[in-house]
Amino acid sequence: MSSSPTNKADGVQILQTRILPDFLQSVNLKYVKLGYHYLVSHLLTLCLVPLMTMMIVQASQLNPNDIHQLWLQLQYNLVSVVIFSTIVVFGSTVYIMTRPRSIYLVDYSCYRPPSHLQAPFHRFMEHSKLTGDFDESSLEFQRKILERAGLGEETYVPEAMHFVPPRPSMAKAREEAEQVMFGALDNLFANTNVKAKDIGILVVNCSLFNPTPSLSAMIVNKYKLRGNIKSFNLGGMGCSAGVIAIDLAKDMLQLHRNTYAVVVSTENITQNWYFGNKKSMLIPNCLFRVGGAAVLLSNKASDKRRAKYKLVHVVRSHCGADDKAFRCVYQEQDDVGKTGVSLSKDLMAIAGGALKTNITTMGPLVLPISEQLLFFSTLVAKKLFNAKKKPYIPDFKLAFDHFCIHAGGRAVIDELEKNLQLLPVHVEASRMTLHRFGNTSSSSIWYELAYTEAKGRIRKRNRVWQIAFGSGFKCNSAVWEALRNVKPSANSPWEDCIHKYPVQIVA
Repeated sequence: MSSSPTNKADGVQILQTRILPDFLQSVNLKYVKLGYHYLVSHLLTLCLVPLMTMMIVQASQLNPNDIHQLWLQLQYNLVSVVIFSTIVVFGSTVYIMTRPRSIYLVDYSCYRPPSHLQAPFHRFMEHSKLTGDFDESSLEFQRKILERAGLGEETYVPEAMHFVPPRPSMAKAREEAEQVMFGALDNLFANTNVKAKDIGILVVNCSLFNPTPSLSAMIVNKYKLRGNIKSFNLGGMGCSAGVIAIDLAKDMLQLHRNTYAVVVSTENITQNWYFGNKKSMLIPNCLFRVGGAAVLLSNKASDKRRAKYKLVHVVRSHCGADDKAFRCVYQEQDDVGKTGVSLSKDLMAIAGGALKTNITTMGPLVLPISEQLLFFSTLVAKKLFNAKKKPYIPDFKLAFDHFCIHAGGRAVIDELEKNLQLLPVHVEASRMTLHRFGNTSSSSIWYELAYTEAKGRIRKRNRVWQIAFGSGFKCNSAVWEALRNVKPSANSPWEDCIHKYPVQIVA
């Protein structure tokens, strides 16, 4: 049976209309947003291209006589040319001499405790019961926290806590500190081949254990660091102190040329285990675990080639002027005189406020201009027209490729994932670090970065956002840019277990 030419043409037309998508129906707002972001971010380039083209066209039309006339005019204005050249040379020299030096992260190392220090749930609960310090209500409370907090069965507690009854002492606390700090530093020095005499700056942070001599002095003594080293020991500054230590090291590297800075971030559990029955003070027992990290920073231009990252920004926000924020993470004694760290029920709300302050400060530094314009326009619209209109939440996924959110607990990670509109892959490193190592305090952001490296996800020019919360109350951020495709260093904490992750965490 034959078809007329008209029918064939109609059939082709119908076929064509079915092949082409209905853009009005299939368009996705996020792609429109990405296009808008690209347009606005490259607006200056798009404006300069026509201008440069016009200048090139005009220059190409100059004949030898025009060039000769231009040279004669410069000769007649020799004094002006010399003055202008002098100003340019002087200004360039001042800029080069006073501009901030680039700070490079050469490498870092996270401590991985020996397997005999692992504390699976059943052993944790059994030992808690055998100590005789906890009543049935407290034991049940700890069991529920362990089940819901997001920790796995392979986290580590210090050796003193494995005895029944536990044996906390100054000697055991020093032993824990030495194992963690020296373990991380030994690996760092082995991977970087840096000599002790080359280290000019040392910053150590540990919130709850501050003996005399200090932890920084213990490191100087162990590695025989030079006598004129600039050493600092930060105490009582909580889980965000790791970023504070990086900021201090950065400032010192701006002052002292051609040197290295070592930052050691850790926490000490041995003498800070709570043996009472106050619920708000039992939570740290269930969350905090042994861990620490050592970081090597450099201001040497020659280290750029071998460094992993360049420090881009550090933003620190302190909410300690508010009484509730100041006391939401508070070391104190309970009614029977037992010391511990109390966590307020307002902690998450206070953390949210600190986060808002921090990202409001950091936003203009990192967000593309498109996101800043959207945020500003919705803010103006909210003020002028509709007070009930929800403020626009900037899309930080346009500014960062990877997120290292302090593994303080499942609730912290959940809230940041929700409030920053992140995807599960963006918080995967935080969740897996919490599951595998627990809350290692200020060093957790380094275990998370190590996880991302072990997964092979860090590419050249990728940006990493490390964000941490700590007592005081503080929210601190560090932004790093990858200088190459980063591979995990030797003896990474994830070296022999990365193939098992990510794991499904039961709600």
